[in-house]
Amino acid sequence: MSSDAVLPSSLLQKIKLPESVPTDPLPRTAQELRAVLAADREQLLAALDGVIQKEIQTQIAKGVAAEVQKIIENWRLARYRQFGPSSETQGQLFNEAELLAGGPEFDDPHDGAPSLTGVAHQRKRGKRQPLPPDLPRVEHVIDVPQAQRTCECGTSMTQIGQDVSEQLDIIPMRILVRKTVRPIYACPKGDSKPVQQPAPAQVLPRSNFGAGLLAMLLTVKYADGLPLNRFATVLERHGVTVPRQSLARAAIKIAQALQPIHNLLRDALLEARVIHMDETTVQVLKEPDKAPSSKSYMWVQRSGPPDKPVVLFDYDPRRAGAVPVRLLADWQGYLMTDGYEGYGAIARQNGVEHLACMAHARRKFVEAKRAQPKGKSGRADQAISLFARLYAIERDAKEMNCDERYRLRQEKSLPALANLKAWLDQHLGGITPKSKLGEALAYLAKMWPKLIRYTEQGDLPIDNNLCENSIRPFVVGRKGWLFADTPAGAHASAVVYSLIETAKANGKEPYAWLRFVLEQLPFARNVDDIEKLLPWNTTDEDLAMNLKACEAWG
Repeated sequence: MSSDAVLPSSLLQKIKLPESVPTDPLPRTAQELRAVLAADREQLLAALDGVIQKEIQTQIAKGVAAEVQKIIENWRLARYRQFGPSSETQGQLFNEAELLAGGPEFDDPHDGAPSLTGVAHQRKRGKRQPLPPDLPRVEHVIDVPQAQRTCECGTSMTQIGQDVSEQLDIIPMRILVRKTVRPIYACPKGDSKPVQQPAPAQVLPRSNFGAGLLAMLLTVKYADGLPLNRFATVLERHGVTVPRQSLARAAIKIAQALQPIHNLLRDALLEARVIHMDETTVQVLKEPDKAPSSKSYMWVQRSGPPDKPVVLFDYDPRRAGAVPVRLLADWQGYLMTDGYEGYGAIARQNGVEHLACMAHARRKFVEAKRAQPKGKSGRADQAISLFARLYAIERDAKEMNCDERYRLRQEKSLPALANLKAWLDQHLGGITPKSKLGEALAYLAKMWPKLIRYTEQGDLPIDNNLCENSIRPFVVGRKGWLFADTPAGAHASAVVYSLIETAKANGKEPYAWLRFVLEQLPFARNVDDIEKLLPWNTTDEDLAMNLKACEAWG
């Protein structure tokens, strides 16, 4: 310590000097303190040691209090996740019929009927929706017998009207065998070789699975989340026994055949100016150099021009920054992600502008609110209301074009963001960092420059919800099939999920589009032929006519 160094006044005030030491004025420099110490060194050191020990105990007490608060908040969050309202809790899954009974209905056969207790339901029911007009109709006429169409006066009755009612009906899965016969012709004298028509092209040569079964296999597993063993059970219930292993091998081979379409989807994705990206876990049992219980990852990207959105899944055993760098090599534009540090490498590349997800920032304050004592309002509620204002502006701008949305953001979003930033600066230093609210504030402060960049232009997204919504079918399916056996199976899943989610994003029914693709793909001879099969290059009329032709053939 320098002889001119000034001691903190807060520390000097806490030191109780010996009575023999003059205290007016107090020593202000190290040189003056040495003089005091020389007068009564032992007593002063004891007093200083007592102050230091007290300060240490105070800091320990504060740390213990922060840890206790963190434990309590985590307990409240755990209790909320277990017993709080959620659309996917176990109780709601088992009581779905009861939970939805009072909501808007597609068709209620007991509409207006009294309850079992004799008291009519008071809940207002939704209006019955008309049945889809494009569904085939089978008409059943219940006519009055001819003998009853004569009036008592002897005059024949004339039809003056009719009542028409419609009900949805389902014919169970129809399974058939397509039998292809190719006659062989030969000269009786043996003067020429026999002639025969070539076998029809198939996406899986020498397989006894037709395009319809393969399309259904991919749809029920990847679009509907049905594990292969359950699909095998459905087939067996209809009299067909297909081993689950055969279905699995067929799914992997089909994914390999569909890889060229996946490649073209990536080309379309990389043409986009804005790309959303996220990742989720997947367990692969036989991943080399990894334990079966370890986690691997599905990396999801979504974007594309407005008229041809693309959703791409890619499997990788790592959650490393090198993965997005590989997937988006040489791409430039705006990248929307959450706050995971692994996106830092791609974000630092030249020409890549990094956007952060506002929904993730808001979600942390929702957790902080749930960690509050029940029935209490606090700063987390204030933050949520400020986020709500930002999202209300985005709802108003939903149907606007880019220029209109940009002007609205400049006029209304920037002041709303300024209010949120002022609130953040006001409370950032006064909250325990280890608390849920402290964590939410720290995250918001850290990500702030990337969170507000969406206001720079009218076509930039405020959050990453578009990508998260594309991940949801995979997460739901994962709850059913739990894991992939091999990396090949994980890669196959990535390809098929990509095609199905892209088809859905472009408004195509997955089974109809997949069947069309699987029937036409064997005839593709070049890239142009394959490009014609992409979802935005196929029309609903093409898919409907293909299904009609299949039904007629059957």
